[in-house]
Order: sequence, then C-alpha cells, then structure tokens
Amino acid sequence: MAFHEVQFPDNISRGARGGPQRRTQIVELASGREERNASWSASRRRYDVSYGVRRADDLHAVVGFFEARLGRLYGFRFKDWADYKSCAPSKGVSEMDQPLGIGDGTTTSFALTKAYGTLPHVYQRSIEKPVAGTIRVALSGAEQFNGWSSDPSTGIVTFDAAPDPGVTLTAGYQFDVPVRFDSDLMDVTLDIERLGSITSIPLVEIRLS
Repeated sequence: MAFHEVQFPDNISRGARGGPQRRTQIVELASGREERNASWSASRRRYDVSYGVRRADDLHAVVGFFEARLGRLYGFRFKDWADYKSCAPSKGVSEMDQPLGIGDGTTTSFALTKAYGTLPHVYQRSIEKPVAGTIRVALSGAEQFNGWSSDPSTGIVTFDAAPDPGVTLTAGYQFDVPVRFDSDLMDVTLDIERLGSITSIPLVEIRLS
C-alpha cells in the first residue's frame, strides 16, 4: 500500500477532533432482545483536522501536505494527542509499559501492541508506526540497551539472539497512527477577514496488514 513515512504537522493535529470507530450489526428480535455482531475485529480511527487550522500559515501547510500526498492516494503518519504513547499521555514511556511476548528460544521477531481494558476483557491493538528513537525494551524486567533493533515502519522488534524460553518481553514507545485523507477535495472558503478557512479535513486510519 502506498505510504509516505512523514508526519502530519503536529501543531495542527493537536487541535484535531476524532477517535476510534467500531462497526457493530444489531438485529432487534420480536421479543425485544438483540443480536449483536462485530463486523470489524479491530477499531478504525477517524479525525477531522480542520479544528487545528487557526492561522493562514496553517491553512497553507495543510494544502501543501494534501498536494504532496496526492489527495487520498498516499497514507502518512498522524499524531493522536489523546493516545500516542504506550502509557497514559501524562506519564513517561517505560520499558515495562506493554507486553511484547514470551521467549521460546527460537523466535527473534516480535510485533509491538498496546492493550486496552483490563482482564478478562482486553483489546490488543497492533502498533505499526512507532516513533523512531522512542522504543524501550526489557527482558524479565531488565531493560536492554543493545542486542536488538526495531523497524519504525512496521513496529517489529528483532533480537540478535532469541530470548530464552519463559522470558517475559515488554516494551514502551511513542507511536503515530497510519492514516490517509478521506476526501480528494480540499474545500477552502476564501474569506478576506479570516484569510481563508476549511469546513472539514477528514482523515481515516488505514490498515497496513
């Protein structure tokens, strides 16, 4: 899938509106009971970044970014300021934040994920666009400063040697959301007093795997 490893201007994304979306089919029975079925196994996030455009320069930056992505054609990174860390936004990233896997003496590559909720009701979200230089890793609680590498374009952590069987792997990181524009039209309203405005700039999360 066509993707540019560039981040939408974070000073504009800070003012965005949006969040996760689910798709649930609900059938109401004659008895008044319901049958509910999840159409999607994973959530999909939607945003409107027009709320972050406050100056003429912001408008210029968004139009330029839109043109460089050729509208809806190329995906890109987006910082969701409400959810961009392996921990709560107010806390610092720790190597103990999220489970990464359990060693089996053979596997060397592990995918980053983020857990939502508490047991037994937990949703594991795949993290495919971690921010380079922010990933921290631990083996059984001991942080590892070498012996591993990460791919910020896929969210895969690879160890030089397979962790021993039973070893608990954990990780912490910052991450972006892979998105694309959800319209091929940048509808700008020219206003002499406000120097232009945009009614809506929709973005939608894309699934890369």
